[in-house]
Amino acid sequence: MTTFERHTLENAPEGSRALLEDSKKGFGRVPGLHAVMAEAPALLEGYKQLHRLFQHETSFDKDELTVVWQAINVEHACHYCVPAHTGIAKMMKVDDAITEALRNETPLPSAHLEALRTFTLQVVRQRGDVTDAQVETFLAAGFTKRQVLEVILGVAQKVMSNYTNHIAQTPVDEVMQQFAWEKRGADAA
Repeated sequence: MTTFERHTLENAPEGSRALLEDSKKGFGRVPGLHAVMAEAPALLEGYKQLHRLFQHETSFDKDELTVVWQAINVEHACHYCVPAHTGIAKMMKVDDAITEALRNETPLPSAHLEALRTFTLQVVRQRGDVTDAQVETFLAAGFTKRQVLEVILGVAQKVMSNYTNHIAQTPVDEVMQQFAWEKRGADAA
């Protein structure tokens, strides 16, 4: 097995040091994902930028952000991101019923959020080749054309983190281990 280093502020490549310092300021620690991504400064910078844009510049509210993130994390069976986004959802004060439905792949508490999960999974599973009918169903659920495209931004962000965690087998951060998760059933990776 190939081992990927979890970089620290002291041993990170020069191009990643300021990014890790920013992570430490924001989280009070360097998340394991960021420590692994630091090996490739451009990846870490790109990921952090997409995260910032998706969280702060899209039109999604906290519940909708969580649905997009976790739908993708669960679909990709990301052992690291599902617990991390469970903790993030708690910090954002997202209803636990939403988080549990996403983690367990059970119905969400509203048809609106379920439509968002469905469309997000269609984008992921069909690699963006969604049908006009799928887009129209999403729009009919109260979403906008802007949000169709914002889902793509969320997918791009999560591909970066989910794929990194699969390849590097990033250990779940201690603070998030209480939210440990495994994909259930035949779809497990």
